[in-house]
Amino acid sequence: MSQHIEDYGIIGDLHTAALVGLDGSVDWLCLPHFDSASCFSRLLGDESHGFWRLAPAGGKKAILATRRWYRPDSLVLETEYDTATGTVRITDCMPVRDNLPHLVRTVEGVSGTVDMRMDLVVRFDYGEIVPWVTSHDGLTRLTAGPDSVALWHHVQTRGKDMRTVADFTVTERERYPFTLVWYPSHEDPPPPLDSYYAVHLTEAFWSEWAAQCTYEGPYRDAVVRSLITLKALTYEPTGGIVAAATTSLPEALGGNRNWDYRFCWLRDATLTLESLMRGGYFNEAMAWRDWLLRAVAGDVADLQIMYGAAGERRLDEWEATWLPGYEKSSPVRIGNAASQQYQLDVYGEVMSALHSSAHAEGMHSEAAWGLQVELIKFIEKGWLEPDDGIWEVRGPRRHFTHSKIMAWVAVDRAVRTLEDWPELSGPRKEWGKLRDEIFTEVCEKGYNEKVGAFTQYYGSDELDASVLMIPLVGFLPATDARVVSTVEAIQRELMDHGFVLRYRTKQDGAVDGLTGREGAFLACSFWLVDCLHMIGREEEAVEIFERLIALRNDLGLLSEEYDPLAGRMVGNFPQAFSHVSLINSAFRLSGSDPLAPMYAEKVLKLDRSSNIASVLQRMKKVGRVTSARRRAGAVR
Repeated sequence: MSQHIEDYGIIGDLHTAALVGLDGSVDWLCLPHFDSASCFSRLLGDESHGFWRLAPAGGKKAILATRRWYRPDSLVLETEYDTATGTVRITDCMPVRDNLPHLVRTVEGVSGTVDMRMDLVVRFDYGEIVPWVTSHDGLTRLTAGPDSVALWHHVQTRGKDMRTVADFTVTERERYPFTLVWYPSHEDPPPPLDSYYAVHLTEAFWSEWAAQCTYEGPYRDAVVRSLITLKALTYEPTGGIVAAATTSLPEALGGNRNWDYRFCWLRDATLTLESLMRGGYFNEAMAWRDWLLRAVAGDVADLQIMYGAAGERRLDEWEATWLPGYEKSSPVRIGNAASQQYQLDVYGEVMSALHSSAHAEGMHSEAAWGLQVELIKFIEKGWLEPDDGIWEVRGPRRHFTHSKIMAWVAVDRAVRTLEDWPELSGPRKEWGKLRDEIFTEVCEKGYNEKVGAFTQYYGSDELDASVLMIPLVGFLPATDARVVSTVEAIQRELMDHGFVLRYRTKQDGAVDGLTGREGAFLACSFWLVDCLHMIGREEEAVEIFERLIALRNDLGLLSEEYDPLAGRMVGNFPQAFSHVSLINSAFRLSGSDPLAPMYAEKVLKLDRSSNIASVLQRMKKVGRVTSARRRAGAVR
């Protein structure tokens, strides 16, 4: 059986990622890429579906205490176990790859003597395929079909009960390195890495990357860890950022709201871009922008809500029926059928992200503008149609309020772009009228006087946390009476034990076509923090923010949702959207948000001729100076 979601840590090489449990077991790893089939799938099943454990012999009974941490500002994970006879440390990392993916694990004696046990069970294709195993002179090879993994080691291994095991004893300062590498089965295995240098080079890469962070305000540790997590979920070859490293971790334990999140969502585009820019990571922000441009290229009528990390469009959904699911939460889904849904809001996300990135660079390309013009041409009629909404409901299409707001955002950013770059061509006057038309309809049909709030869809009495985006995208000022009453209604009716739900689920599936409950969606609670801060209720904002960051596990990681009743994390893990929202809220609360001029321009309708490029250029300069000082030892 897998462990609690919060018991896992993540390590990765910017192509894929592994989840390492508190018990020393790697329970999830897809090779060679994020969306490849997993070779360790215990997370969604049991030990027969694949895992790799290094731990004191005797398991839990032999362990007196466990401690773990990341090396400072890195993705190198260390875990120590105290036993009756001594203490042992396991160091785990995935070196940023040049070619093939490596998982490096080192067992080191800290004090006394500790008997250790290694169990390796490789099961390719999501836990279904048992490989052929051969072992000779410190090399164990496991092969099936196109896949092979090689384990380099310095222990005596043997086969037992369809697994590869080893028993060995480690004394103080003694080290046992293990290196697992994936390679195509028709090739020879690559030579082993020097584990000592692999660990230190990996630590150096991450600490140097983290040193570029320009944030110096409160909650800095949480912000830096979130930025590192966001980077860990980045597919470096393309700049795409996957929503999570996992599939089918349930939104409610034992439920069926289980989805594959190893893809890139357009709905995350603007907030992700802004979190990277706020942190000083302009190269990553522009790489994400470039991924966005490539992914959405083509017929804008065929725009998908999500794509593969390399921009793949075909994300067919199927079920791995042989996997029982995390804590019996079935089905286990591979791929995501929601990729074929019609979600109007993604047009606004794309337009907003491209608008923000253009300001960051201080320029706007003709090629990007040509695509944006086509997007607005689609919106001119497309905004009138019902859609599936931001939450990818599998019920009937509706005129979701948030979707219409984001259609307004799309047109608004197009108008602003023409105002900021007069050399670009477009029907600014006609688009201005369209923007006003959408605005008027949303205010008339999306706001429910009886409820005193913007509701989930036109004519509905139901609340939806997505309307918290209204002041964040500049649709209305945060101080507008309708916004304030909406925030208050959500606080009264849509919070569960102090956390915000996306919406109230219905047992009959009337809202989203699904049965059962779900946890509180963490990003929504961060949006509430932002809204309260913008309204001027700073103490409330800080209180909720601190309640949220207290949910992070001991390694500073967040999942998609939190179940207040069970007191546990739920949903896919770690979740990029949760960490992106944490970063953005921390910057707002700090009072030193580098994007504040951009937000003032959006929300207060100030002079749009002001150019934020100069602000962002100063941020870049500060980031370079701060990074240089840290490297010189002047700043910690």
